[in-house]
Amino acid sequence: MANLQDVAQRANVSKTTVSRYLNGSLELPKRTAEAIDAAIRELAYVPNAHARRLSLGRSETIALMVPDIATPFFSTFVAAVEAEADRRNLSLSLHATLNRREREISYLDHIRQGRADGLIFITNHFGDAALAEKINTAGPCVVVDEDVPAARVPKLFCDNEAGGHAAGRHLAESGHRHFLFIGGVDEMISGARRYAGFLRGIREVAGAGARVERAAGPYTIAAGRIAARDFVARGAERPTAIFATSDELLIGLCEVLHESGLNVPRDVSVVGFDDVGPLHLFAPAVTAVRQPVRELGKRALELLLGHKPDEHGTLPPEELLPVTLIERNSVAPPTGSA
Repeated sequence: MANLQDVAQRANVSKTTVSRYLNGSLELPKRTAEAIDAAIRELAYVPNAHARRLSLGRSETIALMVPDIATPFFSTFVAAVEAEADRRNLSLSLHATLNRREREISYLDHIRQGRADGLIFITNHFGDAALAEKINTAGPCVVVDEDVPAARVPKLFCDNEAGGHAAGRHLAESGHRHFLFIGGVDEMISGARRYAGFLRGIREVAGAGARVERAAGPYTIAAGRIAARDFVARGAERPTAIFATSDELLIGLCEVLHESGLNVPRDVSVVGFDDVGPLHLFAPAVTAVRQPVRELGKRALELLLGHKPDEHGTLPPEELLPVTLIERNSVAPPTGSA
């Protein structure tokens, strides 16, 4: 196989000139550049990727750490980052942590050894100080979707508070006054903000007399089933409207409601969050707050590649992407209302 020296001899230039031309650090006269290009074609020269990375001082690889790749949200996010990395001729190193802190720490140590030029990090649990310190020393990094409070890196979230507000206001405007919020815990930015927005939206319409209950838990199908069974067991004292704050929670909820013979929206109105799964194919189609997951992935890589801390170490404020309420057929006035 032809090497860099062969190309240099054929083009009658130095090996350094060819190397700098190929990595984009040298602008040559047109005739010289054409001679190098012709030599590369004639010799069928293929650049050595490892040598190129060494010469540039970077790996041309981005690390992406996510809790899971089986759920629609994370698989869609990974696909969006992969597509943007491919467009920029970068490789992607994917790490699925199973949402376990010890795996996150292990992968962060791996990345600190220079195996990637930057990291896009997502967790789905509360991020403590030790995890934040690992992130702060891992090199260029962007925290996405869920906060690690002490991490001093750029952060990118969807507007969870606005999404909760839209859901609460929509249900209250439909006549509901007794609500159930499913999902999230106060230590996680998504749960806390969605709940705060939900309360604000309800009270803008229904006032302080509205009754709001909460079933906290992870964003999983199993947690949705548990909350739904508790809901069904309450009989006549049940809330008339439910806000299930992830696609997975919604799936678990709808499974149990269907098994119990409860009809949506006749017996209870339902609003979801994420809208990454095919909620329009549910019976009935489910109203949901849509997160722009593909844009979230694309923007995360843009932030990572474009971020440069200023001389004072000041970080930009967190960036929020807008969400949208998609109205379908799962919300109606409570039974017996005018």
